[in-house]
Amino acid sequence: MASNMMEGKVVVVTGAGRGIGAAIAVMAAAHGAKVVVNDIGVAIDGAGGDQTPAQDTVNQIKKAGGEAVANYDSVAEFASAGKIIQCAMDNFGRIDGVVNNAGILRDVIFHKMAESDWDSVVNVMLKGAFNCSRHAADHFRKQESGALVHMTSTSGLIGAMGQANYGAAKLGMVALSKCIAVDMGRFNVRSNCIAPVAWTRMTASIPAKDPATAKRIEQRKQVTAEHNAPLAVYLLSDAAKDVNAQVFSTRKNEIFLMSQSRPLRGIHRADGWTPERCAEHMYPALKSWFFSPTERTADVFPWDSI
Repeated sequence: MASNMMEGKVVVVTGAGRGIGAAIAVMAAAHGAKVVVNDIGVAIDGAGGDQTPAQDTVNQIKKAGGEAVANYDSVAEFASAGKIIQCAMDNFGRIDGVVNNAGILRDVIFHKMAESDWDSVVNVMLKGAFNCSRHAADHFRKQESGALVHMTSTSGLIGAMGQANYGAAKLGMVALSKCIAVDMGRFNVRSNCIAPVAWTRMTASIPAKDPATAKRIEQRKQVTAEHNAPLAVYLLSDAAKDVNAQVFSTRKNEIFLMSQSRPLRGIHRADGWTPERCAEHMYPALKSWFFSPTERTADVFPWDSI
């Protein structure tokens, strides 16, 4: 039986019509939150629009005895995102948490990536996270409380093929989260990130080009969206009042605290640096132990999470 650790809280979850967003919305409601289920119902590339997914999540919450309302505004435009936060105010009188989960995919190898592929992904995920967080920040500051959870990705934290737009947006969300935490900590506002793993519409679009990828896909199919919801709901709750500016990753029953950029080693020359000295001194001093390899997520997480 779910606890009431979110009792009295009002939460907005973007991209909550399906997958991870829906799982978070349902679990937050099960723990007592009133939820704005935001989803414009587009395909994974951002095309189209269907109000059914958001309403389906709302219906699931209400059937279980929870409170929720659907919202169909886009996160990608500042004014439109404001309507999402206002929806919480209009229906429930307050806003306590936002989960920036909305996202689209426009995967293509970098030298073939069009400007529109870049703009559409960055606008939905990075600008969308800013838009929703910024509108919520006005209310958070006044009430001196609030929690933000941004769904990032190992595509940004580590690297991925064909996802320069997606990875850049997702890593940008980490920087956004950290800076919000620094700026708004004085108002008891917390901002954290989760890099989730689950078999959803978005991961289902990954092609099985070789046996190793096919094996990982079969393994990932067993990791459902629901495995990511507990950490998100915890981070939204007052139980996580001392957790701020952190980056987590989830893989079924595993939770990881991810590293953040810090100096690894510094070298100094009293006579200063020239390009030649960089080649002669800096490069050999740093490369062997401190250069990061060109890796993808599968290289860093090579084991099954089941």
